[in-house]
Amino acid sequence: MKLFDVYPLFDIEIVKGKGCYTYDTKGNEYLDLYGGHAVISVGHTHPYYTQKITEQAAKLIFYSNSVINSLQTQLAEMLGKQSGYEDYSLFLINSGAEANENALKLASFHTGKKKVIAFKKSFHGRTSAAVNVTDNPKIIAPINSTFEVSYLSLNDITAVQKEISRGDVCAVIIEGIQGIGGIQVPDVDFMRQLRGLCTQNGVILILDEIQSGYGRSGKFFAHQYSGIRPDIITIAKGMGNGFPIGGVLISPIFSPVYGMLGTTFGGNHLGCSAAIAVLEIMESEKLVDNAAKVGEYLIKELKKIPAIKEVRGLGLMIGLEFDCPVKELRQKLLFEEKVFTGVSGTNVIRLLPPLCLSKEQADIFIGKLKKVLNG
Repeated sequence: MKLFDVYPLFDIEIVKGKGCYTYDTKGNEYLDLYGGHAVISVGHTHPYYTQKITEQAAKLIFYSNSVINSLQTQLAEMLGKQSGYEDYSLFLINSGAEANENALKLASFHTGKKKVIAFKKSFHGRTSAAVNVTDNPKIIAPINSTFEVSYLSLNDITAVQKEISRGDVCAVIIEGIQGIGGIQVPDVDFMRQLRGLCTQNGVILILDEIQSGYGRSGKFFAHQYSGIRPDIITIAKGMGNGFPIGGVLISPIFSPVYGMLGTTFGGNHLGCSAAIAVLEIMESEKLVDNAAKVGEYLIKELKKIPAIKEVRGLGLMIGLEFDCPVKELRQKLLFEEKVFTGVSGTNVIRLLPPLCLSKEQADIFIGKLKKVLNG
């Protein structure tokens, strides 16, 4: 049997990691400015993180959600305290796509409606409903189109108002910062007006913080720059530092009903242990503050490079837009300078490093980028 070939692969096998660095089978060291799609939050093989999941694995990895799991309660309490959402409830699953799937289902249960407003250049996952609210026809199979979605331009509040005024909208789903869409940051005023429109019309506001959350933006959640409180927040990626875990933060306006939502593996003991360790490290090492400070420095320095058309982002979620395709630039950074980066579309380099990135490591990247650009 062979693997089903769905990913174009670089001819590199990463076998080890430490902090903001990874290492291949030949012993080459790579500065990781991508964090495996924004997943690595506290750094590769952090000793405390490794210790906690090892200890848990030796005790119990998984048991059913039909019995008490106090690690889930501990995780919910810690997450509420650090994020500022202590009055919300937490539903645990395994991935970001599952988080959005359940968020949309919950919104539909609550409103009795099924039309959704999403935004152009969005990405919300690859499960059925999550695919349907993702603005990419290439990944929407006929079976996925089970409800109506209006894709609107980001920051166009007039278009949102017009759509909501029809009275059939169940939910609005929006990313705290669009990742796949090229690191597009919603305007603060737009977010505040969007919150107001949803409240006035009984529409559920879902904030997809799967990529932009967990401290990446320099606040715990990117939407907190606008001071709003969504009805539902979805999380994953950095939550487990590589261990698959996701969650849905649910406001008090919702009342749970047994059987409404469910999961087999969600909230398992090992996943909760990993997520608790991540929050403990984030707090003790002040990684949200570090993301804000190092990110601000990195953005400021990158804006000084003439070859970059535009630098966008907040904290350590940064997009570098060029006037030309970046495929060759990214390959040179990887193979010649040993730096991992990501892309958004054809012209944007995407930076999503671990939140422990230092100013010195930021300077190393800037030097390597300038070297490649000056060729």
